[in-house]
Amino acid sequence: MSLNRSEKQAVVEEVAALAAKAQTLVMAEYRGITVADMTKLRVAARGAGVDLSVLKNTLARRAVQGTTFESVGDQMTGPLIYGFSVDAVAAAKVVADFAKTNDKLVIRGGSFAGKALDVNGVKQLANIPSKEVLLAQLCGLLMSPISRTAVVLGALAKKKEEGAAAAA
Repeated sequence: MSLNRSEKQAVVEEVAALAAKAQTLVMAEYRGITVADMTKLRVAARGAGVDLSVLKNTLARRAVQGTTFESVGDQMTGPLIYGFSVDAVAAAKVVADFAKTNDKLVIRGGSFAGKALDVNGVKQLANIPSKEVLLAQLCGLLMSPISRTAVVLGALAKKKEEGAAAAA
């Protein structure tokens, strides 16, 4: 079913609003995927805060004009699903994880921070831990010296107590 001009304009505006907020765009070819598998992908994406859309490529190209995703306009060919995410790694992670279990979903490329990504770039982006995990690792690194110092001071205090008990 074709869209009239006002419907196309509404789609372009909606996708442009998504692109304005997003940090990452991932594109994947979905040829041959069943409706049930596509539903699973959409549910996983929604849970991760990723907006997945199947769009006409010409409308997608118009929507990303003037955004940081303009660099991938030439890659927008064929039956593609577009994943936009505010989180830098969420879209890449959702699509790459789904592609591991479903060989019909083929990652075509993407964009992050104004730079076009190839398939390997999207997979590398997907391997980066999430923001929460990185913050937890940073907290662990900051707490490590403090906890080591506390252990050493505790051992010294215990040794002094044992020395004072033996002398008495």
